[in-house]
Amino acid sequence: MKLKVLLVAVLVCSLLLAGTSCRQEIRADEKGKVRVGIVFDIGGKDDRSFNAAAYDGVKCAETGRHPDGKPCDKPSLGIMLRDVEPGNPTSIEPAMRAFAERGYDLIIGVGFAQAPIMEIVAKDYPNINFAIVDGASTLPNVASLVFKEHEGSYLVGMIAAKESKTGVLGFIGGMDIGLIHRFAVGYEEGAKAARPDAQVIVNYVGVTDGAWNNPGKGKELALAQIGKGADVIFTAAGNSGLGAFDAVEQAGKDAQGHATHFVIGVDSNQNGVKPGFVLTSMVKRVDNAVYQIVSDVVNKKFKGGFHTYGVESDGVGYAIDQFNQSLIQPDVIQQAEEAKRKIISGDIKVTDAMLK
Repeated sequence: MKLKVLLVAVLVCSLLLAGTSCRQEIRADEKGKVRVGIVFDIGGKDDRSFNAAAYDGVKCAETGRHPDGKPCDKPSLGIMLRDVEPGNPTSIEPAMRAFAERGYDLIIGVGFAQAPIMEIVAKDYPNINFAIVDGASTLPNVASLVFKEHEGSYLVGMIAAKESKTGVLGFIGGMDIGLIHRFAVGYEEGAKAARPDAQVIVNYVGVTDGAWNNPGKGKELALAQIGKGADVIFTAAGNSGLGAFDAVEQAGKDAQGHATHFVIGVDSNQNGVKPGFVLTSMVKRVDNAVYQIVSDVVNKKFKGGFHTYGVESDGVGYAIDQFNQSLIQPDVIQQAEEAKRKIISGDIKVTDAMLK
């Protein structure tokens, strides 16, 4: 097994570093710069959701611009950035080791599934800084970037219930795991707080890593939920969730030209993916968390341990913009904002399914 990992690492090194040795001296264009390597999960950096948010954060740190070229609201940190899209789980560890062998200043892993892999690699390279998004580690050289997804999900659950005409809501998760249960439980609690008779239909795409990258299955589940009366569907399924966007669009519009069914996006602001069909997005500011940990390394302030982001730090929330502001009634927004204040004050305690 170790030989297999080593062979794959050599391959990753050659691809990542344009044929140079992983132990090669720092190149001229890298000198004086903090070097950051990021390893995405198998959904890839163009999933318009979780990975895309992480990519946005490191691109802002590198260039001061978003991947689409628009300026960020945060300055460039002047880092040298390299990224890897593994494509399959077996390529994650070799990719991390390729960065570590070259002495990168920070190695970021995206997704909870990478946590046990990062534990192994980080132990072998105790002098290198690591960060894991959505994962947990007790190693002193690993920063765990975690979020209170249940809080943001509670808020969009309230909005969904208030705007639903049927009182039936849908939830589509990626993998059937504790982290995604956190979204589902928060969503249902918010929905029932706003409308006690609300019904929430919950489905998961699968139980393996492939559950994050199966939009066909996501669409199939969404259409089934629509068939049971759901008119607002919240998806926390990575690339698979894009299938739900197609499903609500397929459901069509009424005689006045308004959508009859809506989807709620996740992680990134997905309101513009299918304008008019996206009620809102439960934004999870992975971009801010990733940018901040890069900044900590640049400023020599890196600390291992848990870095937690909730509504109190705008780590999670919901998106209102030109694409959806006409879809949500002002009084619904007022109620969501009041709930947000109560979550921050402790008057509302949203269940964290991972602690149950």
